Formats: sequence, C-alpha cells, structure tokens
Amino acid sequence: MPLYEYHCAGCDLTFDKLRPFSQADAPIRCPECQGDDTRRMITRCASFSRGEDGSTQAVGGGGCAGCAGGSCATCHH
Repeated sequence: MPLYEYHCAGCDLTFDKLRPFSQADAPIRCPECQGDDTRRMITRCASFSRGEDGSTQAVGGGGCAGCAGGSCATCHH
C-alpha cells in the first residue's frame, strides 16, 4: 500500500497516511485538528547509487523530505 503525504490548511500540519491507490485523493481528516481542508502533496523522493569508489551518490534530482530538495548535504539523509 502506498504512503501518501497530505497537508492541512487549517493547522498547517503535514502528515503521512498509508492508503490504497484508489483512495489517494479521497477526502481525509487531519489527525491534529480534525479539519477537512486537506490536500495530497506531491512528494519528492531520493534514490542513491554506490559509486566505483564505494561512496554513496544521489541519483536524479530532488533531495529528500528532510531537506526539501536540492542537496542532502545539509540534512545528511
């Protein structure tokens, strides 16, 4: 089951929820304020590859959820 990320406009909370693909955009209640003004977010993902010298290198772009894009050098993920 996919993990989706949602944002609540009422309390500004970002939260994750495991849901079937068929329910990805269905209404979901905020776990913090119980509000209904939530939207599914587009979540970036990071993939990594091991270089010839054994070092880990980011593949593609985007960074991770911890650094919100760019480079993971500051968040160390």
